[in-house]
Amino acid sequence: MVENDLLVPYGWTEAVADEYASLIEEGCVPARVIRMDRSECDVATPTGPARASCPRADAEVSGLCTGDWVTIDAESMVRQLLPRRSAIMRSSASGRSQGQVLAANVDTVLICTAADGDVDLGRIERMLTLAWESNAQPIVMLTKADAAEAVPLDDVRAVAPGAAVAAVSANSGAGLDVLAAMLDGTVALIGPSGAGKSTLANALLGQEVFATNAVRAADKKGRHTTVHRELRPLPNGGTLIDTPGLRGIGLWDAAEGIEKTFSDIESLAARCRFGDCAHNGEPGCAVLEAIDNGELPQRRFDSYRKLAKENAWMAARTDKRLQAERDRHWRSVIKQQRQGYKERGSRR
Repeated sequence: MVENDLLVPYGWTEAVADEYASLIEEGCVPARVIRMDRSECDVATPTGPARASCPRADAEVSGLCTGDWVTIDAESMVRQLLPRRSAIMRSSASGRSQGQVLAANVDTVLICTAADGDVDLGRIERMLTLAWESNAQPIVMLTKADAAEAVPLDDVRAVAPGAAVAAVSANSGAGLDVLAAMLDGTVALIGPSGAGKSTLANALLGQEVFATNAVRAADKKGRHTTVHRELRPLPNGGTLIDTPGLRGIGLWDAAEGIEKTFSDIESLAARCRFGDCAHNGEPGCAVLEAIDNGELPQRRFDSYRKLAKENAWMAARTDKRLQAERDRHWRSVIKQQRQGYKERGSRR
């Protein structure tokens, strides 16, 4: 029997209990972050929902995110961030060389894109890269299928190897039963504004929980309706995290995600004559041969190269930041040593 029954609707299972039981400090209880509000957060606890205070930004426990498992003490203060089993990360929206966690401990990433507009395959590939890198299972969902003249399922399936692809209409209910059957554990919805994430979330929850807004008729673009990441229990088990619309989807340490998203290109590359083939005119290049014979679209190869280049640039930038931090640390140590030498010399 799973302990902490009031945590069960929020994802507490026997497996989670076994993983975290030995890590919980004395005097603390497990809790899950439902929503973050700067210095405070809403959490699910063994006694029900509560409001908890978060540690300072410079504390050891910082950077909390919706979906995190934490421990809280008797004063409702977060004391520990328990190890994450998965995390959806992108590069910081501020442009700094650090990652931003969009949702934690996610089992399924539901990538939403509106079928009634311009279905951007490059954006889908980018979101798939984030999803695969997170260690969760992605599902690509073409929303608003009832309003689309044609739903490009085959085109999307071609760029999503290993991921399920389906169409749904939250308004008519078409496809909802199929989608519900595919969901597992904690589900995070990601996608641009106007993709119908909140409308779909409300349909899955069976009630109007999240606010929704109509998109602009002129360009099919939406406004940010959801402004917080929020976790809610699903009526038939599991949990759901709705997230704000993603304008920028920068990659963060996503080499494995790129490999899985473009597994077809990786398989072709393994057949190249040279192991270090750059696919740039070398003889015996299986990738360029596939492009020439129409097996691999040029657009997809260009997308692969773009994301790989971006990820390499971000990795190099992060390495420089870490080196700069190490340099600052050692400069501080040397400065303290010199000051100590001066003080000892003045006492002689």
